[in-house]
Amino acid sequence: MQGFIPGVSTLGWLVYLLRCADDTLYCGATNNLPKRLEEHQRGRGARYTRGRGPVALVGSLHCPRGRSEALSLEAAIKRLRRPAKLQRFGRVPETGAPCGEGKESE
Repeated sequence: MQGFIPGVSTLGWLVYLLRCADDTLYCGATNNLPKRLEEHQRGRGARYTRGRGPVALVGSLHCPRGRSEALSLEAAIKRLRRPAKLQRFGRVPETGAPCGEGKESE
């Protein structure tokens, strides 16, 4: 089962979510998150993120069963709508803030 890892982690395979400068989201899988984030920042990451930098890490999900699990989870997340993607990574859909720090109802 996937566990939420806030921030940057290098614990095996993970799925990560980025927010691009144009406020779009990008989901990817890697086994070396710091290196992959640097590639995205330099414009050498995925074709989608080129020209949409700088990017910011929204969150990452650890996949203890390895690459196969990470790629399956990545594909499933890519099929979700934006609010569901943000929720899956522990964010409030309207603001993108961590859960518990979003808009409060009155």
